[in-house]
Amino acid sequence: MNKLTKKFSLLLLFVSTLLMQTSVFAHGKEHHNNKPALFSGLGSEAAKVVKTFHRALQTGDEQTARDLLADDVLIFEGGRVERSAQQYASHHMKADIQYLKSLQIKPLEHQVQISGDTAVSMYRGQITGSYNSKAVDRQSMETLVLKKHKGGSWKITKIHWSG
Repeated sequence: MNKLTKKFSLLLLFVSTLLMQTSVFAHGKEHHNNKPALFSGLGSEAAKVVKTFHRALQTGDEQTARDLLADDVLIFEGGRVERSAQQYASHHMKADIQYLKSLQIKPLEHQVQISGDTAVSMYRGQITGSYNSKAVDRQSMETLVLKKHKGGSWKITKIHWSG
C-alpha cells in the first residue's frame, strides 16, 4: 500500500467516524430504540495493544508502555505536544504513571475501528480518587491511532488526551 493510499484510508476512517457521530443531529428530535454500542471492536489485536498500554501506565510498567509506542509517536495533551516515544518516556510518562497509579478508572465507552493497517481507538473513562491530597472526579477522553507494522504488530502512532 503506497503512502497516498494509506493517507486516504486514514482520512476515510476519520471522516466516516465523524459522519457517524454527527448524523444524530440531522434527525432532530426523532427517537429511536436502538442505542449506540459504547463498547465495540475490543477483541481485535489493536484493541489489545490499547488495553495493554493503559494497564502499563496504570501499573508503572514503563518499558511495556514505551514498547507499544512508535518511535515517532505524536502526543497531544493539555495544549502541549511530545514528538517521540523517547521524549515522552524521559519526561511526561513518569508523571502520567504517578497520577494514574493513585486513581481508579472506570471505562464508560471504548470503540476500536480498523481500516487496513490503521486503527483508531476512542475511549472515555471516569477517573476518581485522590492525587496530591486533592479529590479527583472527572471524565477523560482519549483518541489513539495505531499502525500495523511488518510482522503484524500494532504500534501507537498518535495520542490525544483531554479532560
